Amino acid sequence: MRENSMAPIRLMSLLTAALLLALAGCSKSPNGESAQTSAAESAETPHADAEGGAEVGEAGEEGQVGAPVKMDAAALKAAGIQLQAVQATALSEDLRAPGEVVDDAYGTTLITPRVEALVVRRHARLGDEVRAGAPLVTLASVEVSDAQAELRIAEQEWRRVSALGREAVAGRRINEAKIAVDRARAKAQAYGLPGTSSGSVNGRFTLSAPHAGRITEDEFVVGERIEPGKPLFRLVDESIVWVDAKMPSGTMSRVVPGSQATIVFAGERLTGIVQRSAHRTSDTTRNAAVRIEVRNLGDRLHGGDFVDVFFESASGRASTTSLSVPNEALVQFLGDNVVFRRNAEGALEPVPVRTGEVIGDRTVIREGLKPGDVVAVQGAFAIKSQMLKSQLGEEE
Repeated sequence: MRENSMAPIRLMSLLTAALLLALAGCSKSPNGESAQTSAAESAETPHADAEGGAEVGEAGEEGQVGAPVKMDAAALKAAGIQLQAVQATALSEDLRAPGEVVDDAYGTTLITPRVEALVVRRHARLGDEVRAGAPLVTLASVEVSDAQAELRIAEQEWRRVSALGREAVAGRRINEAKIAVDRARAKAQAYGLPGTSSGSVNGRFTLSAPHAGRITEDEFVVGERIEPGKPLFRLVDESIVWVDAKMPSGTMSRVVPGSQATIVFAGERLTGIVQRSAHRTSDTTRNAAVRIEVRNLGDRLHGGDFVDVFFESASGRASTTSLSVPNEALVQFLGDNVVFRRNAEGALEPVPVRTGEVIGDRTVIREGLKPGDVVAVQGAFAIKSQMLKSQLGEEE
């Protein structure tokens, strides 16, 4: 009875031992290597991009930041990629800075009344270009009416005593008449009236343009009562504008007043003259302003426009020969500054580089490239995108 009860236990033990032996035999491949190693080797075989004409090559050597991408001529053209051999060239050092166009304050006038008045008539509108002396707005004022009356009376009295002469009028009376007319004229001129009486005492007077320019602000309506000093128009002579460029304070000493600067706006280039640099650095941006005076040919620049400014550095007037690439050829890839270079197999591979100064629209390359290397000077982001897709295992 005891032997019959032990038989199932022995049978179970034998089955367990056989299963363990089978598992041990399956863990090795026929040539003695593990299945995991075989799978890893098979994963290293290159694969092709069926639609984009690009092929991702084998993984590069240790230290390479990404696998090369091979693209035929059609794929390069479709992606907007241009290749070019790099060479050492002479670069004159230009400093680049963002700038903003502002009105020339010396050619800007606020048209304001000097006395409380009512707007009677408008002669100019926003955006109009007016000549010097052109009427802008007609106003009416009780105070101006009183001033006109005083001036008219004073002039009449002065003409009377002057005609009589000193033989008929006392010298004191003549002096009083002269002082009265001078005071009436000064009061009229203080209100913006001419220094002579027009014969009218209706209180109306017209504000005119003191110089030629364009109306850039218009802040009133007909019938509005205007307080003294309130701007009605802003008149700007736009033949000359200012550009305020923002630069790091450490580079200010390299910009010399009186030197030329190039203003780039909407593909157009204008030449300006550096007027002065600020003697105060912004507490928030740590930048200082450089003011450039620009002759606004063709009325291209207007207040508020953002532009690029290029200065010729005082310390870099002589050209230097350096290996450089266009700024757009450089991209950030896996934490490195890289340029995509064509290798011996014709594939584009990312090459980490050490960059130097940014001179205009080019960046000096200190390490990573040599003369004659063919690199992508346009479309670097398209290559980067292709490599990132291949790393994620995506297919076009």
